[in-house]
Amino acid sequence: QVQLKESGGGLVQAGASLRLSCTVFGRTFTPYTMGWFRQAPGKEREFVAAITWSGESTDYSDSVKGRFTISRDNAKNTGYLQLNSLKPEDTAVYYCAVRLRGGLRVGEREYDIWGQGTQVTVSS
Repeated sequence: QVQLKESGGGLVQAGASLRLSCTVFGRTFTPYTMGWFRQAPGKEREFVAAITWSGESTDYSDSVKGRFTISRDNAKNTGYLQLNSLKPEDTAVYYCAVRLRGGLRVGEREYDIWGQGTQVTVSS
């Protein structure tokens, strides 16, 4: 059974940086895409970024483009989301997810396995 575990969240001031990690436990048997989503209080969960197995293709939401960077280390079964120039509106629970069929997708339903989430809080 495949499980995901996020880490790296925390409380920071505006302008600071964080690096989130997502480790995949168990074998997926397929070259999976990894995505990051977030859910702010009172809002729906939204797409943040995604990266293909090879790392050659990435996608970002407009709200984080230029500030966040997604990457992965397949040898470590771990993906990363570097959050720079954080803003109070980035406050949310951040979730990683994997899509076993590959390809870049932005919809929640396109992803098969989800982590429990890690809280990111940005103070002004």
